[in-house]
Amino acid sequence: MSTATTPANPKVGFVSLGCPKALVDSERILTQLRMEGYDVVSTYQDADVVVVNTCGFIDSAKAESLEVIGEAIKENGKVIVTGCMGVEEGNIRDVHPSVLAVTGPQQYEQVVNAVHQVVPPRQDHNPLIDLVPPQGIKLTPRHYAYLKISEGCNHSCSFCIIPSMRGKLVSRPVGDVLDEAQRLVKAGVKELLVISQDTSAYGVDVKYRTGFWNGAPVKTRMTELCEALSTLGVWVRLHYVYPYPHVDELIPLMAAGKILPYLDIPFQHASPKVLKAMKRPAFEDKTLARIKNWREICPELIIRSTFIVGFPGETEEDFQYLLDWLTEAQLDRVGCFQYSPVEGAPANLLDAAIVPDDVKQDRWERFMAHQQAISAARLQMKIGKEIEVLIDEVDEQGAVGRCFFDAPEIDGNVFIATEKDIKPGDKIMCRVTDADEYDLWAEAL
Repeated sequence: MSTATTPANPKVGFVSLGCPKALVDSERILTQLRMEGYDVVSTYQDADVVVVNTCGFIDSAKAESLEVIGEAIKENGKVIVTGCMGVEEGNIRDVHPSVLAVTGPQQYEQVVNAVHQVVPPRQDHNPLIDLVPPQGIKLTPRHYAYLKISEGCNHSCSFCIIPSMRGKLVSRPVGDVLDEAQRLVKAGVKELLVISQDTSAYGVDVKYRTGFWNGAPVKTRMTELCEALSTLGVWVRLHYVYPYPHVDELIPLMAAGKILPYLDIPFQHASPKVLKAMKRPAFEDKTLARIKNWREICPELIIRSTFIVGFPGETEEDFQYLLDWLTEAQLDRVGCFQYSPVEGAPANLLDAAIVPDDVKQDRWERFMAHQQAISAARLQMKIGKEIEVLIDEVDEQGAVGRCFFDAPEIDGNVFIATEKDIKPGDKIMCRVTDADEYDLWAEAL
């Protein structure tokens, strides 16, 4: 009698840092490895090799990436590095010379090949029999997923090095995007978060070429993509939308309930002088008027944005202009960063006064206090209203979820007092009972 045992699957540990776009890259790599018979494990000790997907956008993100690489080396010893910081291989190897391989963003094949070099796949694995779920391996909870529609960016914002890391805009074929969305929905996803470096530029590089999905023609363009996604019967949330004129076409879709009335627009500043120094695209004096018009068409519209304070040359007058603009704009969800010079960014060469760190900190605190008051007042207006909530967590205290104006990880939560038998991924109707600067409290109906 043979005593041979089936060899164990090789095991990979994976750490994914940075933005949702990097998370999608991680999911693609993991899907390929799972198809080849690798197990994905959650501890350093159980892994035969560890892959760290890094972020290299700002200095604090690079520092976190280097720290995580060091932790992985200490705990496991066999480490492969990929992601945005991978374009600076020399800087990584200066700190951690023992890393086994370094690759840049989107280099899926090189990452998988590096894993093969360290831990070869099992020869007896048959991907036609040992199937990965058709939606692939996801790092988000089952009920929501990020849908990446393009790579790269055609802009040259002076504070950003993403185009040098991820290249010019390359839009995914519209049929491929919609096929992936459909697979995700069939697998139980209730919310699709549409992401890219510049979501509203989708299709510019292919001159809005007409593709096909389910036998019907669909233009490779933001409006037509959203129309098609709206037929899937799930929440569709748009991130990183530059306010080009054609964004106006999306507002009626939101008003009709086809996609969520939520726009994530990275305004970054309001002072014309600072915006010019930042080389921000698609900005003109009519932004406030457009926001007003959007809200007239779709009163439920929620606008989230991010801003930078302390950009080189920013004066107290520029900063006050920004605060006054916020008062006028009445944005719902806002994040703010203190300017941090990034190696290789054109802003480092600006002939402008550097804003001292203590001034940056003071402006950041004043900005946050100013916007918190606006956000709190806007959320107070929700008290007494009925809202649909997508449940993320359930514990003995009740449930935690999000309504249409809350993107996961970056916006607020809805805390629900309920004794109903509900589970993550459920959508339930609630009545809002209380609010603070960021979160809502509600009772299930």
